[in-house]
Order: sequence, then C-alpha cells, then structure tokens
Amino acid sequence: MADQPLFDLSSFHPAPGITHVCTAGDSLPLRAHSDALSRYMTDKAGGHKGYEDQGKLLDKARTLIASSWKVSSKEIGFTSSVAEGVSMILESLDWAEGDNVCIDADEYPSLVAPFALKSQRSQDSSSHRTPEMRYCTGGESMNTIVNNKTRLIAVSYVSYLNGARVDLSFYRALADSVGAILLVDFTQAAGYSPIHASVADFAFSACYKWLLGTTGTAIAFWNQQRQPNWTPGTAGWYSLSMGVARPRWETDRIDVRDDAMCFSRGSPAYLSTYILVAGVEYLDQWATSDIEVHVQTLTTKLLKELERVGIHSTTPRSVERHGASVAVDCAGASEIVDELHNSGIYASNGKGRVRFSFHGYNSVKDVERIMQVFPGLWKKWN
Repeated sequence: MADQPLFDLSSFHPAPGITHVCTAGDSLPLRAHSDALSRYMTDKAGGHKGYEDQGKLLDKARTLIASSWKVSSKEIGFTSSVAEGVSMILESLDWAEGDNVCIDADEYPSLVAPFALKSQRSQDSSSHRTPEMRYCTGGESMNTIVNNKTRLIAVSYVSYLNGARVDLSFYRALADSVGAILLVDFTQAAGYSPIHASVADFAFSACYKWLLGTTGTAIAFWNQQRQPNWTPGTAGWYSLSMGVARPRWETDRIDVRDDAMCFSRGSPAYLSTYILVAGVEYLDQWATSDIEVHVQTLTTKLLKELERVGIHSTTPRSVERHGASVAVDCAGASEIVDELHNSGIYASNGKGRVRFSFHGYNSVKDVERIMQVFPGLWKKWN
C-alpha cells in the first residue's frame, strides 16, 4: 500500500526530481488552479452579472466545506486567516474579572497570540478587562489548569509542532464541565482527515496546506446550536445585514448577518475561494478516510525507519495519535533542511525541528529518498 501516489501527479504543476514532503507548510499547486484563475478573471470582468457569479461560487465553496465537515452551510464562512478569525472571537466576548483562556504552551501562534497579546498589553491598564492566560507545559493535561473561571479552551486537532493528534471528545467534555467555549484549529488535519466540526463551538482552518488552496482565505465554522446568541464585536459592510436600502446610520439599527459569513467583514477573497473550490473538488474524488490511510501508511513507515537507525521522533507512533507529519527535534534543523532542499527533498524547519509531511501525491519512494539523505545529515549535526 502507498507504493504509488494516490493522486495523479499529472494533475499538479510539475516538480520533476523533487521529493515534496512539506505540505504542512504549503502544498503542491494543482494545474486546475490556472483554470480557476481564468474563471475568476472572466467573472471579475463581467460587471454585476460577473459579481453575482462570484457570489454563487462562494456559496458553492461553503456547501462543499459544510458537506465535508458535516455541518450546515449556514455555519460555514470565510475569513482572511485563522489568526483573524480567532481575533474576532476574542473581541466579541465580554470578559469578566478572573476569566481565563487555557491553551498549550506549544500551540500555534495564530491560536495563542490574539489572546496572549491582549492580555499582556492590558496588564498595566485597568480600563479593559481581558482574560488571564493559563498554559499547559511539559506534557501536563489540560484538566490541570481548567477551572470554573475558564471562559475558553483553544486547541489544534493536530499539532503543527510534532504532528500529534488530540482527542477532541476529551476537550469537549472538559469545556462542557465548566461551561467554556471550545475553539479548534483544523489546519493540520483538513484535507486528509475526516472532520467532525460540530464538536467545537468555533473552528477555523487555513486552506493552503492539505486542502490544496492558497493563502488569503481561511474556513470559519460557527456552531449555531451551541452558540445561537453569539455575534461579532465588530463588522464591515459585507458582514452587516443591511438589505438593499441605503443605511441611515444615525437612526437605523445595525444588525450583523446571521450566518458564518459574518467572519468576512469586508469583501471575501474571491480569487482564493475559486482556487479552494478547485482543490476541494479534486480531493472529493477520494473518501477522506482513504487519503488518511494513504498518508499514514507513509508516516508509519518513516517512523519505523527512523527508529531503526536510532533517530528519535517527537511524533507519536500510533496512527490514532498523529496526523500526516513526522517531526524530529535536532540541532542544525535549519541547516539540515537547507541541505535536504539542495538534494531535492523539500521538508520544513523551524522551532528546532525537521518536519516531513505527506499528502496523496507522495509514495513509499519519498520515504526511501528521505532515508537515503536525512540520517547522514542528522548525524552530521547531532
């Protein structure tokens, strides 16, 4: 199994001689992206009818994602990035004295930074209440820091740092035990792993990794059954429910639209949405579970091969506990990734680790290529 790529490599812009194992950073572009760009340009030039077509394409994208995430299309919207969506959640909440946000200390910055920066900047000011930050460190369980003042728990389904996958049912039960909001980032899972978004109150995902999209658009999910009365704290022309009449700002009531497109305060990033649709339609040729089996066949093989040569990975061995990436903490990570790149192996570096990540365009040959080059570089620096 996985002796050959699951995807047809001719569907992607060619990268001859390259072992592309950095999808956790950015995926290979589809040839269909060129068609998506052409269609967008046609619609952009089409006057008001073309603008209507852009709106129809946006609705199609919402329907595709909603079907994949097993929620209603009304609960799916778009924002410019995960960080933007998380920031909108932060500013929408009325914080009481002593409220806290619980998060892992090694969580991705887009999930941490909006809350952490707000908390730090307000420490010397009594004019605004902001949440206390509580961090899990050293592998401790989240339930050791959650208490009855916990307002929000934020977590990535799969870690960007080491590829570890969490049990979201545990986090859901923990949040419910104290009446907290559960905010989930699906970025490192969406596109190859089945997503059941309704476990979260709010969820986001970038689109330029396994979803085969680009930057500029991120998916936003608002669980309207769990949070029926939520509303954003700020708005723009697109996120308002104004109707067709010219607004009278001094007298009219300002209402925000009642679906997840309220996460787009200004015009949606239509071009990146056209490209996202091309990516999702391509992925829909396979059951997501089949893509997951394929990539985890590769992660499992790589983990075994690394163990065989005495290289420790921080990624859990069990497929239930990891995603599509394998990480190795090591000295010289940046230099190693540069040398891998020079050898035609595109991996990811940063945070003192080398990360290999797989998608449907990879095969066992890519694992074999990694093992031909990486162990020697690892020994050079470690």
